[in-house]
Amino acid sequence: MAKEKRTLDDLTLWDDAKQMIQKARKDGVETVWDRLEQQTPHCVFCEKGTTCNKCVMGPCRISDKKPRGVCGADADLTVARNFGRFVAAGAAAHSDHGRDLVETLYAFGQGKTKDYGVRDEEKLRRIAAEIGLPQEGRSVQDVARDLAEALIQDFGFATGNVSFPRTRVPKQRLELWDKLGITPRGVDRDIVEMMHRTHMGVDSDAISICLHAARVSLADGWGGSMIATELSDIIFGTPKPCTSKVNLGVLQADQVNILVHGHSPIVSEMILTAARDPEMLRRAEAAGAKGINIAGLCCTGNEVLMRQGVPMAGNHLMTELALVTGAVECIVVDYQCIMPSLVQTAACYHTRFVSTSDKAKFTGADHVEFNYANAREKAFAIVAEAVENFTRRDPSRVEIPGEPVEITSGFSNEAILQALGGSPAPLLDAIKAGKVRGVAGIVGCNNPKLKHDHCHVTVARELIKRDVLVLVTGCATVAMGKAGLLMPEAADQAGDGLAAICRALGIPPVLHVGSCVDNARILHICGLLAQELGVDIADLPVAASAPEWYSEKAAAIGLYAVASGIYTHLGLPPHITGSETVTSLALEGLDNVVGACFAVEPDPVKAAALMNDRISAKRKALGLSD
Repeated sequence: MAKEKRTLDDLTLWDDAKQMIQKARKDGVETVWDRLEQQTPHCVFCEKGTTCNKCVMGPCRISDKKPRGVCGADADLTVARNFGRFVAAGAAAHSDHGRDLVETLYAFGQGKTKDYGVRDEEKLRRIAAEIGLPQEGRSVQDVARDLAEALIQDFGFATGNVSFPRTRVPKQRLELWDKLGITPRGVDRDIVEMMHRTHMGVDSDAISICLHAARVSLADGWGGSMIATELSDIIFGTPKPCTSKVNLGVLQADQVNILVHGHSPIVSEMILTAARDPEMLRRAEAAGAKGINIAGLCCTGNEVLMRQGVPMAGNHLMTELALVTGAVECIVVDYQCIMPSLVQTAACYHTRFVSTSDKAKFTGADHVEFNYANAREKAFAIVAEAVENFTRRDPSRVEIPGEPVEITSGFSNEAILQALGGSPAPLLDAIKAGKVRGVAGIVGCNNPKLKHDHCHVTVARELIKRDVLVLVTGCATVAMGKAGLLMPEAADQAGDGLAAICRALGIPPVLHVGSCVDNARILHICGLLAQELGVDIADLPVAASAPEWYSEKAAAIGLYAVASGIYTHLGLPPHITGSETVTSLALEGLDNVVGACFAVEPDPVKAAALMNDRISAKRKALGLSD
């Protein structure tokens, strides 16, 4: 029997997306949902994680009839090896983002760049002092250089441990990590060791590999990602609450539209500078446009939304559809979560696709190499060409759906603490009183296997009505914004206790805290709350969810949350179900090891109930009423 084709209502929650999917079909443009249909059914061995191609004695497929590969690896070992490398790739991606920020700060400290500097000197000096660097009588440039040099060491093996856990992780958690042998030592060291361990003939114990995967993820969460977050704030400014708008309606029919996409603010911040330059605006007017409109996609969009109030056009599954509007002159990308299909989609219209990173080149794209010495020059050249490209736009092919929705953003940890009067104590008082029963992080990507954004929005609504404060990052941000959950008025959808707190502080019940690397902000604030209470993170009434995740980075994020003691829901399972040992460890065993585990549940209502039950159990264990 032929599989029934999914309707538009099955694919996405949003009218702007449905309208553009229909336009794509009319224009003959292939989308991610078309390719998913072409690729299904998926390979069962790959879905279970029981395929191995790590040597040319294979590839091998492990099954009940053929329980061992050529080398003798069984299902447990094969799955563990695959999952270990999956996590290592995700940790490498986010941590390499952190490395780019370290290099940029170091270039400023050495006087090698005039394009980048320090916008938040107070935070620079505070972070430097936190890791033990001298301050008195030292210039901003000297402190920046010293901080960069210190954080460079976090990527290697010279110091033995990454910096931030020493000051930010509760002592109970540090002692547990030491006992288990999973204390992160160095970002690159732990990632490289995973690649070594999973080579044929090295680590052949599934549990050992899984524990090292936890160490790799912690090196990302408390190392590479945390470095990326803190240095982005130092270089580009620490986010403060601001208002902006979201959905495809932020594109302007009468302006030059430039989309920034990827994960790093290094490129997007400079594009924004060029687009706001008076000379560029004069050029746009001469070309017949009323201005230059910058809009964000995915995590690069989150970065400039948080700091500059730049509107968000969409998340992962909206990237192709943004180009289908026919209104985009240029899409400028850096790295991560950029579908290669975007080059072909751009070519169907007048849109110019520009890549900027030497580690992320795209066949058929225009490549303009960005670095700390030439960024301003290159950004101005790209924006100038986008302005010229406006004259090539075909108005008959332009269709911008809907009206944009207003959102509130910019809730860095500093902003949250400032709203609380400078201390986490008021939040803890609200938690103790039951007005805020707990805190949940909803993070991550979209997956076309699931109805676009439905799970994100439903989990959030179910939690806030139970008086659970939600922190959101990454692609989930767009979902919450379009659903109206990022405005103070959304307190009307929350339980009485949370609603009262939100109204008193003038904040939404769902707080946008940043891009995917900014999940490190959630780790940090959990550490602050635990230290204030004198308990471990695993004792807190907190939970996390990645309802529509797809990527290796999301696996690393989920694992570092669990390894830090945070119960974590996934909307889809990772490719581990071919091993009963690894699956049992993930869903149950880790609870006895690190005080938290994964839960896999595609139904968002049931998922929220699981998270709520966990929060209730933690409240009771702390002696708090529920």
